[in-house]
Amino acid sequence: MERFTFPGWANRIPALILGLLTFGAGYVAVVGVYGTAPTTINVGYSPKQPIEFSHKLHAGTLKIDCRYCHNTVDHAAHAAVPPTKTCVNCHSAANPDGTVSLSAIHVKSEKLLPLHQVQASGEGIEWIKVHDLPDFAYFNHAAHVTRGVGCVSCHGRVDRMDQVYQVEPLSMSWCLDCHRNPEPHLRRDEFITVLDYVPEPGEGAAVMAEKGIQPSTNCSTCHR
Repeated sequence: MERFTFPGWANRIPALILGLLTFGAGYVAVVGVYGTAPTTINVGYSPKQPIEFSHKLHAGTLKIDCRYCHNTVDHAAHAAVPPTKTCVNCHSAANPDGTVSLSAIHVKSEKLLPLHQVQASGEGIEWIKVHDLPDFAYFNHAAHVTRGVGCVSCHGRVDRMDQVYQVEPLSMSWCLDCHRNPEPHLRRDEFITVLDYVPEPGEGAAVMAEKGIQPSTNCSTCHR
């Protein structure tokens, strides 16, 4: 009886299996590291910005509406970071002849020197995103804001923050918790950006009924 002999190509199978296992382990490691990076789920992440900006002063003390700077949140998928001209509306530098606009605030402040330098160069301010979702997760700001989700639900009390930090994990389970029970996070449209507003009893349920809100928990809703 002739002894069975494996064909020559079978010798490559162990190497192939090892390669697949190595690739799989590497993939899991990369996804794990990226998925748990500070910019993704680390509560408390608070990068130093290129220009010092106090939300506590502007949104808290001065009561400036969130949409003055982040002016796309209610009609676009992404929340815009303010362009230089938005800051310059209030904090323009002195004119070349030394005169100062009557509307300019704190023209000689050293804290505003970086802003004036950027303004003179014509370049944009390179703000560092605090709430930065991974590319594989889709999130539409307008879809949430126009349906009654207040800024405070995701961003916290930024009106109390001198330097903004991440207050929620931005994880999949955190998103699903809200999609399964959105009522506590819903409010009337006029209070979307009012960070210290406390919705009245039953307000969330009323908004759900009025706007026909039925959040999806299907995978394809966020992973497209």
